[in-house]
Amino acid sequence: MTTAPGQVPVAQQGPRHPLDPEPVRSTKARAVFALGLIGAFTGLFVGGVVPATVALWLARQARREAYASGGFLTGGDWLRRGEQLAWAGLVLVAVAVVAAVVIGVVRLADAPFGHDYAPNVD
Repeated sequence: MTTAPGQVPVAQQGPRHPLDPEPVRSTKARAVFALGLIGAFTGLFVGGVVPATVALWLARQARREAYASGGFLTGGDWLRRGEQLAWAGLVLVAVAVVAAVVIGVVRLADAPFGHDYAPNVD
């Protein structure tokens, strides 16, 4: 069986109900991306933990709202990128905290322990 050259027929979708809302991008998806970006940029300064945590919290809400909307809320790619940036920011915070603890322990180990009395004191 061969097909005739030309355009491929497109599957017709059923008519949309007039009361269906227009698909729109979720504003929370933009906020998650912005907060995730801020969290990733400030992650090494330990200030990224707050925006990254808020981004993950908003992402959870945005996913619930998008699921409940039945496909009329878009922005899943922005949401996914924002979540990835937020997790990257939290990882950077963890790296900064671990590095600070290691540096503190090493400096504490080099410090003299107890009082350093003069040699003529019993």
